[in-house]
Amino acid sequence: MSDILSILRSYRKKGIKGFALLADPDQLQREDYFDALISGLKDIPCDFMLVGGSLLEQTGFNDSIEKLRQSVSLPLVLFPGSPDQLHPAFDAILFLSLVSGRNPEFLIGQHVAAAPRIKALGLETIATAYMLVDGGKPTTASYISNTFPIPWDKPGIAASTAMAAEMLGMQAVYLDTGSGAARAVSGEMISSVHQACSLPIIVGGGIRDIAAAETAYKAGADLVVIGSLFEKEPQRIADFGRQLRQIIA
Repeated sequence: MSDILSILRSYRKKGIKGFALLADPDQLQREDYFDALISGLKDIPCDFMLVGGSLLEQTGFNDSIEKLRQSVSLPLVLFPGSPDQLHPAFDAILFLSLVSGRNPEFLIGQHVAAAPRIKALGLETIATAYMLVDGGKPTTASYISNTFPIPWDKPGIAASTAMAAEMLGMQAVYLDTGSGAARAVSGEMISSVHQACSLPIIVGGGIRDIAAAETAYKAGADLVVIGSLFEKEPQRIADFGRQLRQIIA
């Protein structure tokens, strides 16, 4: 079993840039998407596979995760939307606390319900300060969590939130504009968070091209996560991954 937190910390300490794919569990049940995903992963050195979403519309979550575990050897990290997404096939879970919002259910409530099951499964648990940022339009994450995202042009709020999260003992920061967002987290906000805390910084949401990914890396992102870009065109995974590797090599 990989020590995911140690890997993330080494990225921050050594200036290494990581790349992860985020797969929506519902999309994994599409044969064309799943096959393209597995094919693409054979061609590009992806660091992690994140799986999870704010809302599950299909019923085959467990079957999809078991199939994925049998098909890939890289670490599987759960990016959970609810305790219903727990599964023993994962190597680690980003134990997300929605510190950008004020809904107690997503700050601590659902964590209490999930904790016994997580412990029983023996999953590596990474306490992650999840910061939802305004991506230009409402997203499933903001709707389901019933919270307001951090304004896109207020990097100081994000920096202070990350600072507080580190003081509270969080182990990583995840800046996200949400699946299908119209824009990515700004480089200015990422840079402000990078300067405000020493935690590994994960950035996702709205990254649709190499330029956006490069902006995130240069601003201080340690791990860039890309997901919805490939849902309609999964055949782009391998080519995009190769281009991404060229700029972070």
